[in-house]
Amino acid sequence: MADIPVALQLYSVRDEMARDVPGTLKRVADMGYDGVEFAGLFDYDPADLAEMCEDLGLEVAGAHVRVDAIEGDAIHGTIEEHQALGNDYIVVPGLPAEYSESVEAWKRTADIFSAAVGPVTEAEMNLGYHNHKAEFEPLEGQIPWDVFMGAVDERVFGQLDIGHVYRAGNDPVAYLRKYPGRYTTVHVKDFGEGDADVLVGEGIADWDALFELCETVAGTEWYIIEQEVYPVPPMEAVEACLANVRQMLAR
Repeated sequence: MADIPVALQLYSVRDEMARDVPGTLKRVADMGYDGVEFAGLFDYDPADLAEMCEDLGLEVAGAHVRVDAIEGDAIHGTIEEHQALGNDYIVVPGLPAEYSESVEAWKRTADIFSAAVGPVTEAEMNLGYHNHKAEFEPLEGQIPWDVFMGAVDERVFGQLDIGHVYRAGNDPVAYLRKYPGRYTTVHVKDFGEGDADVLVGEGIADWDALFELCETVAGTEWYIIEQEVYPVPPMEAVEACLANVRQMLAR
């Protein structure tokens, strides 16, 4: 398969990051991850985090921000912060109710992203939205993901979270096909029958089909492993997930 790099969403090891940012980043690098996606900066200066990652051979594969960080003039400060971090992928990972409680709210949210993507693109960066379960459950007879992706500027990418699509009873394989070229980064997360806690590669996800689509039609530049539930301790879990993904990609 194509040589798409693999990063870790650091929310997966949030407690470890809260205790020891440099030590946790080193352990992640030692596991063999190519990069990391931040979920908060843990009171560090973004340039200092960029230097830590560079010293460890980790690329910054993204960072999650609140929606108000991209609204109006706030986008300019957000761009500057992420330039200092060395991050080219600004992603909003969910929305308060007023942005997502109706089809009309989703259309207004799409307008916010469409307004922000211009300056982000001018800065040679990318703007995306990350789904949870609700984006793939019916709302007023429509699927919110379709409302958003259909209304937003096509330069805005969808960060598809595979596990959450399965949780909603929907099909991520079909959705990778539905919006070709618009999944710049993808969250590699599995789903167990009965919502059981499983590691990536040990659930129901059709990874062969998913990886093939990421590498042929979806425009994917990063696979980002995220593990939110832990059948084993978090650091052990994310190391096992990486081993499973590497094995699947080598098939």
